[in-house]
Amino acid sequence: MGELTESSTPKTAPPRAPPFREDCWSEEATETLVDAWGRRYMELNRGNLRQKDWQEVADAVNSVHGHNKKARRTDVQCKNRIDTLKKKYKIEKARVSDSNGAIASSWPFFDRLDVLIGPAATAKKLPQPQPLQVSSPPLALPFPYRKPPGVTVQPVVLLPQKRPAPAVDDSYFRKNYSFIAAAAAAAEEEEEEEREGSEELESSEESGEVEGMKRLASAIERFGEIYQRIEGEKQRQMIELEKQRMQFAKDLEIQRMQLFMDTQVQLEKIKQAKRSGSDDMYS
Repeated sequence: MGELTESSTPKTAPPRAPPFREDCWSEEATETLVDAWGRRYMELNRGNLRQKDWQEVADAVNSVHGHNKKARRTDVQCKNRIDTLKKKYKIEKARVSDSNGAIASSWPFFDRLDVLIGPAATAKKLPQPQPLQVSSPPLALPFPYRKPPGVTVQPVVLLPQKRPAPAVDDSYFRKNYSFIAAAAAAAEEEEEEEREGSEELESSEESGEVEGMKRLASAIERFGEIYQRIEGEKQRQMIELEKQRMQFAKDLEIQRMQLFMDTQVQLEKIKQAKRSGSDDMYS
């Protein structure tokens, strides 16, 4: 009975393996990726890879491991895989550094990435300037001069030296000093007279300009007075015309009212005449 029960109980199926992920990387494909990326990274002097560079890295990986459609990698997948490896390297590097070298990383890509992106690799080493080797100049040895064949040497022409100026006797200047002083005084007097004449001319020109300005101001003032009188006369005439117009309108209105009153009186007389005539007829 018990055997029947056990045989009748359905057996549960074993758990199925997870489906294959297209972005999972094998260790061999990752090694090929790191090598291809590392070469390109060093060629660019540890600079960032561009899209065409990542495409070349993906082509290198696919040429070795891309035998089927699922195994082929794109440039985006290669870049994401390298970013994941960099994060993994930082974690391993921190763990090794915290242990002060007591433990070593068992991660197979640690040494390769440490060479490429480790602190020792990224530190820029400035080249030390080499001291200049200053050598003593070679000693010059006199060589005998030989005239080349076919070359004529022009003779050196010596220019005549300038003769020194003869000494001048200053007694000549002492003798003619009074004449020179008199000529200088006369020239100074002439300059003074010319200066005074120019000053008088300038003063006369200035006085003429002032007189002209005064005349111009007087003419402008007279023109203003004339204009003011003309404007005043114009205003007076306009006022007089306005008075005449108002008087004419007033007279016209009075005549109209007078005519209206006369018409009313005539109509009233006609009505009274009609009434009186009708009364006589009935009587």
